[in-house]
Amino acid sequence: MRIYVCIKHVPDSAATITIREKNQIDEGVTFLLNPYDEHAVEEAAKLKARIENSEVIAVTLGKEGALNTLQSALAMGADRGILIKTDDRIDSILTARALKAVIEQDGKPDIIFTGKQSIDSEGMQTMFRLAAALGMPVAINAVAFSTDPQNALVECEMETGVRQLLEIPLPCVIAAGKDLNKPSYPTFIDIRNAKKKEIKQISLDSLQLEKPSASMEILELKPAVEQRQAKELKGQPQEVVEQLIEVLRDEAKVI
Repeated sequence: MRIYVCIKHVPDSAATITIREKNQIDEGVTFLLNPYDEHAVEEAAKLKARIENSEVIAVTLGKEGALNTLQSALAMGADRGILIKTDDRIDSILTARALKAVIEQDGKPDIIFTGKQSIDSEGMQTMFRLAAALGMPVAINAVAFSTDPQNALVECEMETGVRQLLEIPLPCVIAAGKDLNKPSYPTFIDIRNAKKKEIKQISLDSLQLEKPSASMEILELKPAVEQRQAKELKGQPQEVVEQLIEVLRDEAKVI
């Protein structure tokens, strides 16, 4: 079975992000493997362990620094990696087209894993665009997964905690949620062995992709500003409860 995992190189959520030139960030911060993609890599590695003669190929698009993220995926169990190299900021439309082109060049996929979203843009569009481009079904926020030679059985968590059970034919795209598994973080030996694995670099320009008729652009980034203020509620228990209900209803607007 040929298993692809599409991953993303993202800023560490614990880093202090500085905005540059209105719509860019200071890329001097630490970057890492998108946390949701860790679950995708883990599930791909588990599937490989269950099915003989399987191979896991990690694919990403980005600058040269994304090689470090590919190394992380290799240390977690991927067999080899592919970097679609570009210094430009690419939207989900072109990203999906690039992933499709490279995957089809590399071989015929039996299944493609992704994370359910990235922690930087949180667009949640790439997996849908990739599946549509490849003519495959897609399941998002998968929390349970199994497969047989023809189909995948996927349990997906929807809004408000409702879960949906899907049976979809292979090949397909599965977007992993955080409850799908617990990633097995690599040992020192895993990290050392990962450095010996193949990473193929392909220029985005060399793919000669057809220019999409539409595109998305980030016009401006603004820092998230916390504006919380502590408020003490005084009085008897009944009075405090009434005050709390009023705050939740009129100020927080959550009830």
